Amino acid sequence: MKSIKWTLLAFLLPTMALLMCGELWLSWRELRIAANAAYDRSLTGAIKGINAKISTESGGLGVELPYEMLEAFQLTADGKVFYRISTQDGLVTLGNADLPAPPKELELGEPVFYDSEYFGEPVRIGAYMRRLDKPLYGAQTQNLVIQVAESTEARASFVFALQRQNVLLDLLLVFVIALLMAVSIALALRPVLRVRAEVLSRARDDLAPIDPTGVPREIGPLVEAINHHLGQWVQLARSQSQFLEDASHQLRTPLAVLRTQVEYALREPELPRVRDALAAMQSGIERSTRLVNQLLALAHVNNASTEGEPAETIQLDTLVNDTARSLLSQARKKRQIVSFVAPPEGVVVEGSPVLLREAVTNLLDNAIKFAPAAGQISLDVTEQAGLAQVRITDNGPGIAAADRGHLGERFRRGKTARPGGAGLGLAIAKAIMEQHQGHLRIEDTPDGQGVSIVLELPARHRPAGEWTKENAT
Repeated sequence: MKSIKWTLLAFLLPTMALLMCGELWLSWRELRIAANAAYDRSLTGAIKGINAKISTESGGLGVELPYEMLEAFQLTADGKVFYRISTQDGLVTLGNADLPAPPKELELGEPVFYDSEYFGEPVRIGAYMRRLDKPLYGAQTQNLVIQVAESTEARASFVFALQRQNVLLDLLLVFVIALLMAVSIALALRPVLRVRAEVLSRARDDLAPIDPTGVPREIGPLVEAINHHLGQWVQLARSQSQFLEDASHQLRTPLAVLRTQVEYALREPELPRVRDALAAMQSGIERSTRLVNQLLALAHVNNASTEGEPAETIQLDTLVNDTARSLLSQARKKRQIVSFVAPPEGVVVEGSPVLLREAVTNLLDNAIKFAPAAGQISLDVTEQAGLAQVRITDNGPGIAAADRGHLGERFRRGKTARPGGAGLGLAIAKAIMEQHQGHLRIEDTPDGQGVSIVLELPARHRPAGEWTKENAT
């Protein structure tokens, strides 16, 4: 597992080392320029001193060297000093005649400085050219060149000493910065360690959100994500706990009844009565199976809302039609008429096909149960103002006005409900609609007989001309 501290240091320290190398190169370059400028001024002074002592009064080239000044210059240079005085054509030369010539043509009155070697030793040379007041051997005009050279040991030692100080200072600075960065990173990561310690010290069932107080802004999104995840686990735990409570509460009575019926059948010697007991047991098992299925469906709805399942594009009219066909055999047992109407272009929504089928199944199953024999049940799928509607209408006893305020409560059964139900059908459908940003409502029928249950949820926008189809009734 990578460490944030060492990752940052591994990136920052090489970067600082590269910057230090660049800074040292620039400082070395500037130091050489500064040292050359300082020592070149001494060369200029020596050239001017020699120039002041040059004379052609005797008809030849003569010079009275300023030895005291040259000795002082030699001490300053801390090395050897050489000089050369000659005419530009080189016919007359005084001093060290083999000093290297300037790399380019000299200009009158402009001193030039350049590096070269003299007898294998690096030297710095200053050259200066001026006109002779009295030209030699009858020339009309004549230029005089003065060169003064010094060994570069002193200036190189001076630059090296200064550069060494810069290197030591930079290394000390890098060490201090690295230490400060390590301390700063450690202090910055202390809130992360606090969060870690808080999470590790919690009890196994403690899913309370982490306190974000004192957490840096950069760590805040991580804490928010953890709290969001903890919130989902809390909802899931509540859903599972609710499911266990509902299951234990609702299955206790049917299981007790089944146990009584089994004991009765075992004690009864007459076969017809045993068959009656078995028939009652079969009915009880069917009711219990339906109850378990509804409890599982309700738990699935709660888990789906917690997990945030991805939405699918659903042909709602086809889904409702298929669901009605799957329950058509139950309606035929009661000789009921089931009709289905949908627009030719269809209705499209986005959501979970499993949950929407479960919602329609629960409502249609209720309609089949409560509608009388030879009764009528209609399913209408429409789309209005961007909303998809599924209207399930039956001509049964309806729902009393006093019960409508408790619509969707678990295990709440209306006064007109028949024995055997668990009161979960509307609760399941309502929860599914809420998950799909929709709602469930109850409406009276135009003739006042029965009731209409309406499922309403956002319709998916469909580009013009995407598809068209005909629906069978």
